[in-house]
Amino acid sequence: MTQTSENVTWLTQSGYDQLKAELDHLTGPWRIEIAQKIEAAREEGDLKENAGYHAAKEEQGKYELRIRQLTQILERAKVGEAPADSGVVAPGMVVTVAFDGDEDDTMKFLLGSREVGEDDLDIYSPQSPLGRAIDGRTIGDEATYELPNGKQAMVRIIEVKPYSG
Repeated sequence: MTQTSENVTWLTQSGYDQLKAELDHLTGPWRIEIAQKIEAAREEGDLKENAGYHAAKEEQGKYELRIRQLTQILERAKVGEAPADSGVVAPGMVVTVAFDGDEDDTMKFLLGSREVGEDDLDIYSPQSPLGRAIDGRTIGDEATYELPNGKQAMVRIIEVKPYSG
């Protein structure tokens, strides 16, 4: 899954299906279950000192936030449309970079969103320092970005291919 600056979220069909199934569960069976937990805890009496009630309400808040996140993602989702194989770094592309010009020190990752995790591929956000530095660049270009410790790092783009799922 990847995001573009126009707030479109690109999803594979399996990624869309996974998020949709999670949303369906949270808005259906889970809401019934949490309402029952809250009601059972409420019947135990004094709500000020009722740990079960407070835990259930906290859980409800956490998952209601997740429902809003999923709803927003799915509302702006584009399914199955892969970016063009143009050689330009953009969201939805698998990028291989070499660090500080060292061809032996490389990293391959998807420039996209972590919402739908990939087991075998690291994912970097287009809004991350590395993502911003390489977005729009082509094979052979170099880019510098700031590391969390404040130091600068340089990468050279080795390969750019559309993510195929």
